[in-house]
Amino acid sequence: MSNTISDIAVKTINGEDKQLKDYTGKVLLIVNVASYCGYTSQYEGLEKLNQKYREQGLRILGFPCNDFGAQEPGSNEEIVQFCTSKYSVTFELFDKIHAKGPQQHPLYERLTKAVEPTGTIAWNFEKFLVNKKGEVTARFNSSVQPNSPELIAIIEKELAK
Repeated sequence: MSNTISDIAVKTINGEDKQLKDYTGKVLLIVNVASYCGYTSQYEGLEKLNQKYREQGLRILGFPCNDFGAQEPGSNEEIVQFCTSKYSVTFELFDKIHAKGPQQHPLYERLTKAVEPTGTIAWNFEKFLVNKKGEVTARFNSSVQPNSPELIAIIEKELAK
């Protein structure tokens, strides 16, 4: 089983096809996001990471997901409006996906098997770190805040490579 995601295609929140191989050479933080979750305030921290590390090559990819407690019921347009008006999000958002279950997106099928702990996503705002080669290198549960020292340390380590 490959732990790279470079061969996977996704759709942007505007419905455009995007190949994850287009991010080769960048460090990715992939997060399943939701507008009505106890962790929704992490949007603020994710945007701060984006502002601080974007020039160094970090890309934050937000994938809205309604799989957990129906906490992302809105349309893509409503999601964009919420994220930009409430949290001034400028990092990339994508089409709403399924992170678990029979309709699980191939990206999340790969992410959840790539690094320990493997297995189903537990809740919104789980984070996966992908290195410049497209390899999944770390997984962080929802309670790990975007400004947590452990997350920042691994982002900086991967950016320095």
